[in-house]
Amino acid sequence: MSRIGKNPVDVPNGVTINLTEDKISAKGKLGELVLSLTSDVAVTQEENQIWVKPQNDSKRARALWGTTRANIANLVAGVSEGFTKKLEITGVGYRAQVQGSKLVLQLGFSHDVEMDIPQGLTVVAEKPTLIAISGADKQLVGQFAANARSWRGPEPYKGKGVRYEGEYIVRKEGKKK
Repeated sequence: MSRIGKNPVDVPNGVTINLTEDKISAKGKLGELVLSLTSDVAVTQEENQIWVKPQNDSKRARALWGTTRANIANLVAGVSEGFTKKLEITGVGYRAQVQGSKLVLQLGFSHDVEMDIPQGLTVVAEKPTLIAISGADKQLVGQFAANARSWRGPEPYKGKGVRYEGEYIVRKEGKKK
């Protein structure tokens, strides 16, 4: 039995849920998100709660039970509160700025790294070394943050690079004489 799937998803005030046979959509103050559903799980709505149950006892249905419930919870939380990831930039001359619909990163390359900001995301350079990425879609926020981090991940000797806020980097000792 799924420990996550057996719990209902609470729908807060101000969020409207539209449930059809193969899709669920949530509309709130931060926009509207849609999730495709599989035939292996049954999704029902009772008052301000959404319940997810497996259709049968197959391995696929049991695997998708908790995943579907978590995706629906992320849908509801996204349109009501939103998600935010913060990135810290460490290193001499490393900085970031937002120019229109592009995030421009200076990470020690011979050129600036320009990333197009996807529609539905808000990127703010709070300081030249701190980026806040926020939006309603948890997957989109996390993927954009991971793409920005992948240009220059934190290295273990000096700790330079782009890292998530609060991420701990295991440091290594340098060369010995």
